[in-house]
Amino acid sequence: MTGVRASSRLARWRGGRVLHPRGLSFTGEVELSGPLADRLAGGSGRYPGTVRLSRGTPTPEGWPDLLGLAVRLHVAGGPFDLLLSSTGRPPLLRHLPVPRRDFAGPYGSLLAYRFDGRRTYLLARADRPLGSSLDEVAEVAARDEARLELLAAGVRGPWRAFGRVVFGTRLPAELDAALAFDPDGRRGSELRPRGLLQRLRVVSYAASQRGRDAAEDQTRLP
Repeated sequence: MTGVRASSRLARWRGGRVLHPRGLSFTGEVELSGPLADRLAGGSGRYPGTVRLSRGTPTPEGWPDLLGLAVRLHVAGGPFDLLLSSTGRPPLLRHLPVPRRDFAGPYGSLLAYRFDGRRTYLLARADRPLGSSLDEVAEVAARDEARLELLAAGVRGPWRAFGRVVFGTRLPAELDAALAFDPDGRRGSELRPRGLLQRLRVVSYAASQRGRDAAEDQTRLP
């Protein structure tokens, strides 16, 4: 049995996501500036967004886990998705997945993007705790206190801010289940992660999304 078929069947058996099964989604606003804004959204400015925070494995609430962050930019060329995972803070660990308790991050791209011929990594982090459970995250967002800073760096250079994400209204469970994020960012985009691991990730996400009957037209979702 191929990995694609296995992921698809597992998603049908579980009746939901194989990857990051437990999470919450929100509307949001994404503010971007600088050269990366041109590649991600076509220019600097504020854009409507969709944000999802999730647990990577079925660990109990409050336990360390590989936490996930998905940010969708709603722009003229179609949705552009950024998929990040909890990482370490030191330079040698910022490209490696690290289990964490608090949803404040940091979250890293793990895989490098090609930007003007250079490898570029992305990072998101909150300036205050967001909670160690999804219920606590929902409470912080309901108080309009959930926001994340977006940063970029080369292989060794310092992190430089290029935007921020502000959480909005929590989406109902049926819309969260319909969301299917694109690990390539956007079909046909030049700004996307590269390498063998990325190709395997694309296949796994596609199989999981087919298995759980995610919405085919993602442009119609909030």
